[in-house]
Amino acid sequence: MSGVGPQSGSFEELAMPLFDQLYNFAHWLTQNREEAEDLVQETYAKALKGFSAFQLGTNFRAWMYRILRNTFLTSRTGLKVTMTVPLDPEEDGPQLAVEYDTPETILFERSNRELLQSAIDELPVYFREILLLCEVEEMSYQEIAETLSIPIGTVMSRLSRARKALRDRLRRQVQEGSAAAAIAKGTNRAL
Repeated sequence: MSGVGPQSGSFEELAMPLFDQLYNFAHWLTQNREEAEDLVQETYAKALKGFSAFQLGTNFRAWMYRILRNTFLTSRTGLKVTMTVPLDPEEDGPQLAVEYDTPETILFERSNRELLQSAIDELPVYFREILLLCEVEEMSYQEIAETLSIPIGTVMSRLSRARKALRDRLRRQVQEGSAAAAIAKGTNRAL
């Protein structure tokens, strides 16, 4: 292969269809819109610079995800271990009610979404990223292994442990919520 770069397509043809997927993954990792935008921009800059080294016949999508992940891990955001929960969670905007939705169903859906988001946010990065690549980005185990540069067996075991950790966190949150509701209900009766 010459140093000119892959002949099967231009960088733009290969990379631009992945933009939204990469941004979503970056947003899940950073948990911040501005940092996600910066991370994607830096990923595209690094990928463009290294495009001549991309090997034909390999998975371009996994290559881009690997660059994004490595850039995240070497950034100040990726290296600091945080277990904080934001006081004001980001809202994606107002939710429009559909004809069959009632205020109660909307409240339950929003509450469930917030519980899930909170539980995912509590997970370590290596669990969060593998869940997102598998469940959100719908990557195969092989693509995940290539993206994270780990054996496929590690992908399967890490995914299993991540799902268990998420399930345990959700169960704990639901139980804590039930206990708090029971206490509040008991407190209200006493008044």
